[in-house]
Amino acid sequence: MRRPFKTLYEQDIRFWRQPSARWWYGLLLIALCAIPLISGEFYVGELAGLFIFAIAGVGLMLLTGYTGLVSLGHSAFLGIGAYTEAILLARGVPFYITLPASALVTGFAGVAIGIPTLRMSGLYLAIATLSFGSIVGTVLQKWETVTGGFDGLPVKAPYLFGVKLDGPEGVYYMSLLVLLFVIWLALNVLRSPLGRAFVAIRDSEVSAQSMGINLALYKTISFGLSAAITGLAGGLFAHYVRHLAPDAFDVLLSIQLVTIVFVGGLGSLHGAIFGAMFMRLLPQSIALIRDDLPNWLGRMPGLEPSIFGLILVLCIMYEPMGINGRWMKVKAYFKNFPMHKASAFRRQKSYAKSERLR
Repeated sequence: MRRPFKTLYEQDIRFWRQPSARWWYGLLLIALCAIPLISGEFYVGELAGLFIFAIAGVGLMLLTGYTGLVSLGHSAFLGIGAYTEAILLARGVPFYITLPASALVTGFAGVAIGIPTLRMSGLYLAIATLSFGSIVGTVLQKWETVTGGFDGLPVKAPYLFGVKLDGPEGVYYMSLLVLLFVIWLALNVLRSPLGRAFVAIRDSEVSAQSMGINLALYKTISFGLSAAITGLAGGLFAHYVRHLAPDAFDVLLSIQLVTIVFVGGLGSLHGAIFGAMFMRLLPQSIALIRDDLPNWLGRMPGLEPSIFGLILVLCIMYEPMGINGRWMKVKAYFKNFPMHKASAFRRQKSYAKSERLR
């Protein structure tokens, strides 16, 4: 795949890769701000849900896509953030405090799970985070005096400086604002030495440690930061659903978040956005085609998670760079056409030299 030719060290830390990018993103932002004025409540609500899952996708992308740590327990972080938001609002805490508090509490939970799993990686880390998610789910079910148990917990409408942020439009603009902040934060983290340490750990822990990177410290920071961002998404998710139930934060939700990262494209913030778009559109597409499928297939209770798993496996096998990788290939193809070379678009195996010794 074609990569941009860099001639200055400053190109690696620039916020905008190309000068024209700020204008295109500016036009996109104007269009997103205008959508609630011209669309119905259903589409506004669906886009708000897309923004919320994109925030959670960015959080998981920092952990999995940039640090190389797989997590199957991020639904627990989403649940912790959502219940923290609902409980604090019910006790009269202002909204501008509850949302940061949701991120802070969830960040501490991420550090708590990150410390005991420092020496784990791969499948063992995935099992450990999956167990953590099961523990949190059980706590949400049994701690009825706080969470309401299976009866659920209603979420109060938030007020910001006396203005009631209720309805699809309020959640839409809140989610869009937080998504912009999270993307800005992630871009600045990745441009900093902290982000470069994450990428070094992902590429090769042996090489990173030989360069003086404290693996335990940076892995813990990655877990905490990823959980805090997911907690922000959880706080917004509470206002999106308006009534929390513990069975909403199950293993299927964790699989959906992992699908966002892998299908969207590992190691790319654009991939988190593309993956969230795909994940939100797929259930709607399945609901539309259920009636046209054979009765035994359309009424299958596990159809949606089965399709999620199948797409995830096919993506890993045939398009490991995800939707964002395919988009980059299409852009490079048309930019070089007709002087393109077919060999430039073939899959290539790339790895650090130090990994050949394993």
